[in-house]
Amino acid sequence: MISTNKIIRKDTRALLSTLWIFILFNMIFRDLHEFARPGFLEEIMTGTVNGVQITEPLMLIGGIMAEIPISMVLLSQILNYKVNRWANVIAGALTIAFVINNGVKDLDDIFFAIIEVVSLSFIIWIALRWRNYNS
Repeated sequence: MISTNKIIRKDTRALLSTLWIFILFNMIFRDLHEFARPGFLEEIMTGTVNGVQITEPLMLIGGIMAEIPISMVLLSQILNYKVNRWANVIAGALTIAFVINNGVKDLDDIFFAIIEVVSLSFIIWIALRWRNYNS
């Protein structure tokens, strides 16, 4: 019974980490996909994208928000159970807010945003239902 519980606990950690990788791939591909949009490179070169001035503070905020899912790939594997559960819930909620706040400009953005929000909701659901059978 104990070995089965360790497998369940390990599988939850692996599942959460894998979901964060899946979300990262979607975010990266969504960003790369924008480069094919006519006029996007010209917007980047002007420093204003979709009417938003790109500043250093904005880039820092974007970097911090991108670091959350990147960090969760590792943290889902190494944090202790209690901290891990809440880190996944909080990081999932923050990342959902970021995806929604990032906005959708066209059909492919809507597609990727739906995939990301559903996956992040699944992370939150798994973390909230996760029980530590060793305690």
